[in-house]
Amino acid sequence: MGAPSSRAVLFDLDGTVVDTAPDLAGAANDMRARRGLAARPIDAMAPMCSYGGRGMLAAAFDIAPGAPDYDAMYDEFITTYAQRMTRASYPYTGMRALLTDLADDGVRWGIVTNKPERLAVPLIAHLAFEPAPGCVIGGDTAGVAKPDPAPILLACERMEVAPTDCIYVGDSDRDIAAGQAAGMPTIAACYGYIPPDESPADWPAERHVESIAALGEAIQSLWKSY
Repeated sequence: MGAPSSRAVLFDLDGTVVDTAPDLAGAANDMRARRGLAARPIDAMAPMCSYGGRGMLAAAFDIAPGAPDYDAMYDEFITTYAQRMTRASYPYTGMRALLTDLADDGVRWGIVTNKPERLAVPLIAHLAFEPAPGCVIGGDTAGVAKPDPAPILLACERMEVAPTDCIYVGDSDRDIAAGQAAGMPTIAACYGYIPPDESPADWPAERHVESIAALGEAIQSLWKSY
């Protein structure tokens, strides 16, 4: 790719680097099983994974914040998910190779996710990426979550790289808004968790990609443009 060593690519986690739907939806189905309810198809719930526990409770129980039992069910979901979050989640095919290619060119990478840090850090550690990310910023690390740019700017600070020397990749409009507010070009990962009522084409990202292979090509083209 030929990028300078001062550059970095920052990624969202769920639906961008790792397919976490089997365990996110699996935790929601574990909760349904406790209540004597049949499992819902993972593929049907996956589009809501981008919204974490809130999305999974909506997909599995049609419940939203403000409902009488919501807070207790949210806590139950987080506990259930934490117990199984490394069971079936896996990096998207080609992602490990892409990260190796970046490293070979001296380009660092990091994670900026809205997943709580206490969940994101052990999941990344379990997956044992080589090279390991330069930072893992959770949704609570900076005190605010995306679309606020603060988590992305914190990642730049920790990795000692200028925002203008970074690219941010994510699968939600919140990711694109946060990356652009942080002053860096963005790539929309359209292969990720996209709710049926959203169209990634409407997100003002510099590139839109449908696969990891296309993501590598988009990163290359953005380096040449900035």
